[in-house]
Amino acid sequence: MATWNSRGLRGSTLEDLINRTNEQYAEKKLALIQKIPTPITPVRMDKENRHITLAYFEQRSTVDYIGAVQGIPVCFDAKECSVDTFPLSNIHPHQVEFMNAFEQQGGIAFFLIFFSHADLFYYLPLRDLMIFWNRMKEGGRKSFRREELNNIYYLQKKNGFLIPYLDGIQTDLKLRD
Repeated sequence: MATWNSRGLRGSTLEDLINRTNEQYAEKKLALIQKIPTPITPVRMDKENRHITLAYFEQRSTVDYIGAVQGIPVCFDAKECSVDTFPLSNIHPHQVEFMNAFEQQGGIAFFLIFFSHADLFYYLPLRDLMIFWNRMKEGGRKSFRREELNNIYYLQKKNGFLIPYLDGIQTDLKLRD
């Protein structure tokens, strides 16, 4: 069973930025997106500071966020990458299965990737991930390079939104028609 310790805090800055963006979208009534907590069972506690120092995950998480954007069901997972090559091992098969099933029900599933070394946010539609995922399953590369990504999905900061992923959804919807 997987365990959690201080390494579990990786990506917390990204999560904070997404949470604040979600608050902004909710305040403007543009979207209602919630963080899905991963249930954990504490194993070791720092009683003095009241912090969990070791725990195990009760179940595998599917996605980090779920909600609705103007009546459209949306789910996404956030990933951080410190180089230009994203390892597909950062995405788990059960996540891909859930996201595929979510889209079959009429929702939109995607990944928000933060390339931290370049300070770039990228909206990766599930259908684009599936190109890399299927390539890996057929014995090809177990990663994808930033240069393989479609430039139209880089998210440009604007209107005070920290991570304007609704722009990515809008582009995604246009390309689905």
